Amino acid sequence: MAEEFIVLMADLDEESQAKMSGWYKELENAGFKGVQTPGLPFHISMNVFPLEKEQEAVELVKKIGSEFSEVPVHLSHMGMFAGGKVLFAGPEREPALNALHDACESTDPQPYPWTPHVTIFIDEPETVQAALPLVVKSFEPFVAKISRLHLCAFWPTREIISVDLKSNGETD
Repeated sequence: MAEEFIVLMADLDEESQAKMSGWYKELENAGFKGVQTPGLPFHISMNVFPLEKEQEAVELVKKIGSEFSEVPVHLSHMGMFAGGKVLFAGPEREPALNALHDACESTDPQPYPWTPHVTIFIDEPETVQAALPLVVKSFEPFVAKISRLHLCAFWPTREIISVDLKSNGETD
């Protein structure tokens, strides 16, 4: 399968990765696997680029990485997209998250309006519905941090670049 597009992702910090991995581990222990892309860190997708804009996307990620500090995000709720195939943790739309998203925008039209979310599980609706009680049981709102940006081309997954955001308190 040939690559089709590039996604700019805002990765959550290691502590948040561990917490969300625990949610997913509960699903695995109950026999759920899902069809989400394996090996990707938990993240909020910020923008999609056509393949021919790879260099522009790389430069944008570098620029944002040099300008932004880690961004706190309050993962306050769970949600499901229409069709019932995607279960996610939803962040509050706070100014810092909106500012990061605005910096990640490009002139390319986006396929969908931006809905900030961190995917937990993707599968057929009946499987997601069966898994939902387990996630509800283990889900607790918390404040995560966006600590890194990275670009990946899809399908298959190809890592392009990863840039850490400045730690809070870090100066140039």
